[in-house]
Amino acid sequence: MEIRRATDGDREWAAELMASTDPWITLGRDRAQCLKALQRPGFDLHIASAEKRVGFLLTHPHGLAGLPYLSSLAVSTDCRSHGVGTRLLTWFEDRYRGRARWAFLCVSSFNHRAQELYRRAGYLQVGRLDDHSLEGAAELIMRKRPPTPRWRFCTGS
Repeated sequence: MEIRRATDGDREWAAELMASTDPWITLGRDRAQCLKALQRPGFDLHIASAEKRVGFLLTHPHGLAGLPYLSSLAVSTDCRSHGVGTRLLTWFEDRYRGRARWAFLCVSSFNHRAQELYRRAGYLQVGRLDDHSLEGAAELIMRKRPPTPRWRFCTGS
């Protein structure tokens, strides 16, 4: 699987995926709103593809308290439970390996499947924003320390 920077055509595809799946359905986001979110200045959209596009992630390098923030992650319905989400998370963490103390994300309180993915990957809930995106629901703030670099400096000894 390859993860690459998105093209304009990829943005259209990602907006369709967002608008057709939760949490965006429950949040009442249509395709136009999703496309607008994918075009926000400062955010980076990356696409996961094999023979076809299978998922995406939207990130901001300084999105929460000046630290890396995963804004959105989605996987095509037919590709779920095949490791795509885990691979996208790992790519996000590796991108900031050794450069940031923490990586952050938010997940909707009703999005149990995503919460489980993030917990399995080592993310811990550190906050809660009640009624933030939807009355009666919460956005759970989660963080993880990106892995340390895999290399060591030569000390000369």
